[in-house]
Order: sequence, then structure tokens, then C-alpha cells
Amino acid sequence: MENSDTVKLLRECDAGTKMAVSSIDEVLEKVCDSNMKKLLEESKVHHEKLENEIWEMLDRLDSEEKEPSAMAKSMSWMKTNVKLSMDNSDATVADLITDGCNMGIKSLNRYLNQYEGAENSAKKTCKELISIEEQLCEDLKCYL
Repeated sequence: MENSDTVKLLRECDAGTKMAVSSIDEVLEKVCDSNMKKLLEESKVHHEKLENEIWEMLDRLDSEEKEPSAMAKSMSWMKTNVKLSMDNSDATVADLITDGCNMGIKSLNRYLNQYEGAENSAKKTCKELISIEEQLCEDLKCYL
């Protein structure tokens, strides 16, 4: 039998990984520092790998993937483009990605609490995504 909390938690994680990949893609070509670019590319790969694992878990549960909300995507796009048009620097990119990570961490922790009946494998996946986001924030501090 399908665990509703498990599906809901995994779908939110799926949307989160997609949002992260999209956000990184949006700023990657603007980054000048080669180490920062490499850091973002590696984080993108980690997010994509986890996204594939989440998709497989959802598939086993006969559930659909979840796209980030159109509002979240458009607000992110607008914020990114406005900020970068005013200051197209690596510090601005680091600031934008850090803000996105922090929003993701907050949301994912809320979902962990909200869907407490989720299977341990889904909770573990969510915590792994939180960890990826926290690590990216930590790694970007030197660029702020």
C-alpha cells in the first residue's frame, strides 16, 4: 500500500532538486571564478543524482514527479535577473544561491515535520537533500 506521507515528502524533494538545478543553471554562465563555477557544477551533479533517485522511488510508488510551482520559478527568475543586472558579480551569485539554499532548507525541514508518517527511506532522502543545500551554503561563504 502507498504511504501518502512518503509520496508527498518525495514529491516536495523532487520539486526542490529541480528548483536547485534550474537556479544553478540560471547563474552558472555569469560566474567568473573557476573554483566557484566548479563548486556549482558539482552541486548541480549532486542534485541531479538525487533527483534521479527520487524519481525512481516515486516510480516504484506509482507516483508522478513534481515540478516547482510556476510562482516560485518566476519569482526566482525575477530576483536573479534584477540583482544580477544591478551587480553582475560572483558575490551576487553566491548571495542568490545562498538565499535559495536557505529557503530550500527551511521548506524541507517543514515538510519533514509535516509528513512525519513518511517511510525512513524518504526521510533519509530529504535529509540528504538538506545536507547538500547546507554544504553548498557553507562552501559559498567565502564568495559573499
